[in-house]
Amino acid sequence: MISIPHKAKQFLVLLIKLLVVGGAFYFIYNQLAHNDKLDWDKFRNLVQEKQSFANIAFILFLTFLNRFLEILKWQNLVGVIRKIRLGEASKQVLGALTAGLFTPNGIGEYAGKALFFEKSQAKKIVFLNLICNGIQMILTIVFGIFGLLYFNAQFEIITTTMVGILFGGLTILVLVLFFTKKISIKGYSVEKLIHKINEIPKCIHQKNILLAIGRYLVFSHQYYFLFLIFDVEIPYFLLMAAITSVYFLASSLPTFQFLDFAVKGSVAVYFFGLLGVNEWIVVFISTLMWFLNVVIPVFIGSYFVLNFKAQWKS
Repeated sequence: MISIPHKAKQFLVLLIKLLVVGGAFYFIYNQLAHNDKLDWDKFRNLVQEKQSFANIAFILFLTFLNRFLEILKWQNLVGVIRKIRLGEASKQVLGALTAGLFTPNGIGEYAGKALFFEKSQAKKIVFLNLICNGIQMILTIVFGIFGLLYFNAQFEIITTTMVGILFGGLTILVLVLFFTKKISIKGYSVEKLIHKINEIPKCIHQKNILLAIGRYLVFSHQYYFLFLIFDVEIPYFLLMAAITSVYFLASSLPTFQFLDFAVKGSVAVYFFGLLGVNEWIVVFISTLMWFLNVVIPVFIGSYFVLNFKAQWKS
């Protein structure tokens, strides 16, 4: 096996750090500077007209609360392996977010978190991160389906027959998973996955679910309050139905974190267009949500990436 000199290894690690951070900043700049749908003059005028210290403080508080709940979720779950402080959990979550910015569906986040632990614990960390993200996805699906049904009842995007077909297909999928749960593929099966999930104490699962619900309510209502600030007057339940539908459908599409606002923005333009909201307002709010909840944490996470020291040991 080829041994890499210590100095060369240090240089290689530094180069990787700079590539991750530089790549993250480049993708962010590229998306903001070359988006033809963003009319910055119009946006600047509207912000100056609507600017309020209370509004800015409240939206920034929701941004902090959204990421803080995610950090608490990770600190809670990783406690299965070892207890970590809030600062350490913050470093792992924000650093991994930066590393996963330009990977499909944030896959790099899994590897990013694993690097903070010993190599022998890598599989456990990946599994815990799957649990952490999985519960958020389940909530997105559940809230999204109910929101889509409510929205569909008002605008009939899809027919009643199609709704029946979709629910029938979902029921069949659940039954197939249930009856094939013992079938093993390369040592993995649904039954084994359920068993591993059940090995985690119930109190940790309960706290994870509560924090995930809190996080979902925070970022969905952040979206809601931004529409209110931009003078979009739509009944609460209808607006929330559109928001949950957008998150559900956008999350179902494979994408990159740095393109997240573009995907959500495209879906949002269709849904809010049916509600009579101006397209450019929808695009700006989607971009603002991306900036607040991805770009700002990535800037902070970049510091942790640059100061990262791998814990991987045999």
